[in-house]
Amino acid sequence: MPHWLMEIKRDDLSSHEVAALLQVHLAGMRANSPACSVHTLELDALRAPEVSVFTAWDGIDLMGIGAIKVIAPGHGELKSMRTDERFIRRGVGAAILTRLLEAAIELGVDCVSLETGTDPSFDAAHAMYVRFGFQPCGPFGDYTFDPFSAYYSLELVRPVP
Repeated sequence: MPHWLMEIKRDDLSSHEVAALLQVHLAGMRANSPACSVHTLELDALRAPEVSVFTAWDGIDLMGIGAIKVIAPGHGELKSMRTDERFIRRGVGAAILTRLLEAAIELGVDCVSLETGTDPSFDAAHAMYVRFGFQPCGPFGDYTFDPFSAYYSLELVRPVP
C-alpha cells in the first residue's frame, strides 16, 4: 500500500517544480533519441490554448506530468508524459494517462495519438500505452516516418448520456 496520496490537477505551469521536471524530461528525450527525433514541447509551447496540462502531486512533491494537445477537430496528441524518478513504477503514469483520456473526452476528442521513442528506455511507456488499448499506427499530424519514433493511437468511446 503506498504511503503517499496522489492529487491530479490541471496545471498552469507556473511552479518551479513543474519547470524542473520538464527540463528533466527534455534532457531524457535528448539523451535517448537523436535531436531531429525529439518532439517534446518546451514550457512556452505547453502554455498554448490548445494544450491542457495535468500534474500529479503528493502534497508539495510533484509526482508527474502529462499534457494533451488538440491537433485537429476531434484529434488529440499526448505530450510531455513524465514521472519523477522518485515515483517510478507506482502508478503515476497510468493515473495521469487516465486523467488525460478523460480530458480528451471533455474536449470533444475522438482519437488520441502519441509519438514516443524507440530506444529500450521507452519500453515501459510502450507497455503502458498498449495496456490502455493504444494500437501502433503510422505517423500522424505533421510527423513523418522516423526509425527513432513509434506512433500509437486510441479511438475513444464516449460514455452514453
